[in-house]
Amino acid sequence: MDREDWLLPGAKKDPQSVTPNWETLEPALIEGVVLKNVRHVPTAYGHLTELFRDDWGLKGHWGQAFQSCFQPGAISAWHAHATTRDGIFVNRGMLKIVLFDSRKDSKTYGNINEFKLGDLRPGLLIVPSCVWHGVQNISSNGASLINFVDHAYTYEDPDHWRLSRDSPEIPYRF
Repeated sequence: MDREDWLLPGAKKDPQSVTPNWETLEPALIEGVVLKNVRHVPTAYGHLTELFRDDWGLKGHWGQAFQSCFQPGAISAWHAHATTRDGIFVNRGMLKIVLFDSRKDSKTYGNINEFKLGDLRPGLLIVPSCVWHGVQNISSNGASLINFVDHAYTYEDPDHWRLSRDSPEIPYRF
């Protein structure tokens, strides 16, 4: 019997996604994107999870923090900021966060990154300015994120740009 005779046309082998120590292998990150994986610390009352620390080496400051809540299946896409940098931490549920680099002078121009972060996979995702991003709740319950931004929202002149989630300008569909 031929070892390949069971394969169906178009079948593709999964690539490695974790190391033998169960550390996830991250995709090649878009220029300026940082993912700081964190771990829950068991306590006598449950667990503690650090959201941010100065000694993580994430340069810059944070000017505002807010929480966004997502109903099951909800999608918020696409948006970007001309000057504002986002620090996204999923604090409840599981969210898929997708980034698209439309910066023509970037080494990663045209690249897409997809992350799944939440209760089981905590992490702080830093999204640089001018990188489009969208968020989808992939849990069966509500989900939420805490967003640290380096420039507080300006009510009179928002640094917030939007495209429809099915925009032909971004080669990704939720």
